Amino acid sequence: MPRSSNQTPVPEEQPRAPWWDICGAHQPVALKNPQVVCEAASAGLLKTMRFVKYLPCFQVLPLDQQLVLVRSCWAPLLMLELAQDRLHFETVEISEPSMLQRILTTRRRETAGEELSPLPTMQPHLTSPLGARQLPSAADIHAIKSFLAKCWSLDISTKEYAYLKGTVLFNPDLPGLQCIKYIQGLQWGTQQILNEHIRMTRRGYQARFAELNSALFLLRFINANVIVELFFRPIIGTVSMDDMMLEMLCAKL
Repeated sequence: MPRSSNQTPVPEEQPRAPWWDICGAHQPVALKNPQVVCEAASAGLLKTMRFVKYLPCFQVLPLDQQLVLVRSCWAPLLMLELAQDRLHFETVEISEPSMLQRILTTRRRETAGEELSPLPTMQPHLTSPLGARQLPSAADIHAIKSFLAKCWSLDISTKEYAYLKGTVLFNPDLPGLQCIKYIQGLQWGTQQILNEHIRMTRRGYQARFAELNSALFLLRFINANVIVELFFRPIIGTVSMDDMMLEMLCAKL
């Protein structure tokens, strides 16, 4: 039905990622085979850092500028590497007793006459998400697997992966960058080379370029902290990824 001129237009609904509404999206999960998968992810991170570190256009940057780039971009770069390596992994749900379950268990023990310690009070440092470890959720895993599946469906070539990594790495919009024009030039040049490569190897090159960009778009739904908790926390413990990036840049890989 046509809308009258004095009606207030209804704003369009913000598009939602499909995994945001799946049942049990916030259920915490863990890797089914952590040792195998974490080792594969670590190998992928090592290959990623080798790729970045030995790019001549990256080597000429001062260390502090190198750090700005890798600390901001290591997660999407790693996801591209894991897609290229075709990493498959499975997760299992982690069952945590609810507060109601804990209360009922306590009451049953009281009825049975067992000696109990008092129920702990809800301390701020225990309930605050800031200091606590945030376990990956089913929605987080869905975001990662959606990206991997998208890349695999496109059958991305080795050269295309390399150019996509360059596009992600050389991000001129990062806070703390001082050589912005240089990074802008590198990103633009990488995209031009990718475009030319697609033009020479694909018939529908414009559609192919759009498909690759749609894969990169999915990276924005993947949280770097989730990748740390899922793939690296069992290995690095409390060490921060920022410290890891500095160590890997300064080491011989």
